[in-house]
Amino acid sequence: MNFETLSFRGGKLVILDQTLLPNEEKYVELRTKEEVYDAIKRLMVRGAPAIGDAAGYGLYVSVRGSEASDLAAFRGEVLETAEYLNSSRPTAVNLSWALKRMLSRLDAYIADAEKSDGSGTSSETADDKSGVEGAKQALLSEADAIFNEDVESCRRMGEHGLTLLKPGMGILTHCNAGALATARYGTCLSPVYLGEEQGYGFHVFADETRPLLQGARLTSWELKKAGVDVTLICDNMAASAMRRGWIDAVVVGCDRMAANGDGANKIGTFQVAIMAREYGIPFYMFVPTSTIDLETDSGDDIVIEERDGEEIYKMWYEKPMAPEGVKTFNPSFDVTDHKFITAVVTEKGIARPPYTESLRRLVHEL
Repeated sequence: MNFETLSFRGGKLVILDQTLLPNEEKYVELRTKEEVYDAIKRLMVRGAPAIGDAAGYGLYVSVRGSEASDLAAFRGEVLETAEYLNSSRPTAVNLSWALKRMLSRLDAYIADAEKSDGSGTSSETADDKSGVEGAKQALLSEADAIFNEDVESCRRMGEHGLTLLKPGMGILTHCNAGALATARYGTCLSPVYLGEEQGYGFHVFADETRPLLQGARLTSWELKKAGVDVTLICDNMAASAMRRGWIDAVVVGCDRMAANGDGANKIGTFQVAIMAREYGIPFYMFVPTSTIDLETDSGDDIVIEERDGEEIYKMWYEKPMAPEGVKTFNPSFDVTDHKFITAVVTEKGIARPPYTESLRRLVHEL
């Protein structure tokens, strides 16, 4: 990759501001919880895995300046900050997953610090500032682990996904589940990058993905930058491309997958899946196991984020493209029913129907 979606070096959390792409490649440092919240809320950083990475490092940078005198007070600050960050976007499960993981790491550190010294009293580490500083380092270590695991997870998804594809295939993708949505490589675009390295010669068709144009602004940008053959199409051209025989497979990402295999992804994914089934085209959803929510029975239980309707008719235009005050409906995601998903690709392997069994096996696999 010749760009970095997110990095943490020299004590600085830096993200590539994706709201400015493709016209400006600008990196922004996030220093406070408000800045981290805003970056996630405004889609400066986006994509389920990258949101999880940003949440981990974001929680750390938000509390590293804490002057709490003991671990109990510090934990209170961390919990409050985590709850605040978690409210930025409700659908992407990696946000809450990463924050819960950070809190678990903190609690494990505190439990260790409070172990009895044999005399029935708590370790003094739990009561002084040295303990707080140790807790901060524990949080940073966990954030590093989340990031590094994301990189490895994407590489493995690419290897598994490549077994489903053949050289020269035409591949349709919707939204952006590439390197811009993860620490590196991407989820559904990872096999495209691996295939490019091995001379597969894929022809990628990228839906523009209205209303925020992640396909146009982000997917076509990163693929073109990497030298991949990419053709940008409007969302309503996908069926025509399929009918012409240009599409051999569909690959998409996922922001939350329920236990039965229903997958929430960017709005418009569901209709692509329906079209793919009509034309007998395999539809592959790439899902890190951290994005699989076994506590959610089906897609009906997934909370769908609704955004400001002005994104539809004002955001990308010099003048409004609809009458002022018109009613709008602007869900950020839709749910693809599991029956339309040919296979689910994870870092641990490929799951096939029935997903209630195969997903649970993969998630709990050591």
